Amino acid sequence: MGFTIGIIAVTALVSWLGFGNHALVQRLMLWPPAVTRGHEYHRFVGYGLVHGDFPHLLFNMFTLYFFGRAMEGFFAGYLGSFGFLGFYVSALVVSALPSYLRHRHDPDYATLGASGAVSAVLFAFILLQPWATIYVYVVPVPAIVFAVLYTGYSVWANRRQADKVNHSAHLAGAAYGVLFTVLMEPRVLQHFLAALLDPS
Repeated sequence: MGFTIGIIAVTALVSWLGFGNHALVQRLMLWPPAVTRGHEYHRFVGYGLVHGDFPHLLFNMFTLYFFGRAMEGFFAGYLGSFGFLGFYVSALVVSALPSYLRHRHDPDYATLGASGAVSAVLFAFILLQPWATIYVYVVPVPAIVFAVLYTGYSVWANRRQADKVNHSAHLAGAAYGVLFTVLMEPRVLQHFLAALLDPS
């Protein structure tokens, strides 16, 4: 799980530095006009290295730690040692695209945080172990039940646009995690369906 720990270490360090350095956050966060006009494409990855506050960072990295450990070995078996890292970085890019395309000319919009990529890792894991127990804070929930509730809530919240959370990144990341994993290993879908019918 070397890459999982590495991603967490780098993200935690950059985010911690960003808490006291507004200029650093401004350089890394996904601000669409900077990409559209300034061609600052590094922001498609950099935004995942900075977070709005410590709870935001802690929740993302805590989730990544538990599910990244399981998925790192799985991806390495198909894509080599750097497979998980490639998946994670590509998930950052893909999960940001809907927000960027919707707001590419909006100077008042910006987003940050690794939630989209973490969602990709989590939903890839759910394909492999749909009945695994996930602890939502302290409440144990079957992974597949969490996936349904999480997706439903994200769709609803994304339509309402009543908070500052980038729900479209969560949805795009989750969809990418599923699609990437199934395209990489189509037998995963058969495994998921069989496991779904056999909670034991």
